[in-house]
Amino acid sequence: MHLRRVTFDMFAKVSVKGEDQCPLYRYLTRHPGKAIAGDVPWNFTKYLIGRDGTVLAKWGPKTLPDDKTIVDAVEKALAAERPKSG
Repeated sequence: MHLRRVTFDMFAKVSVKGEDQCPLYRYLTRHPGKAIAGDVPWNFTKYLIGRDGTVLAKWGPKTLPDDKTIVDAVEKALAAERPKSG
């Protein structure tokens, strides 16, 4: 298995609201899917991104990371076929 290395600072502070909102959260909060779009109520909001970059799901801050709905969704996403690389 080939592991990809992160090329950005994973622990950098970013803005999730306001004029200096980072591009990722700008995209997520304006996502066309009603279940994904909307303000980030707190920093423990969780998003699931598929292998192809599609936003698959969003959970609020009160949903624990080991909640069955999250675990099932992650397992389903991991079982999906890998996108063909160009």
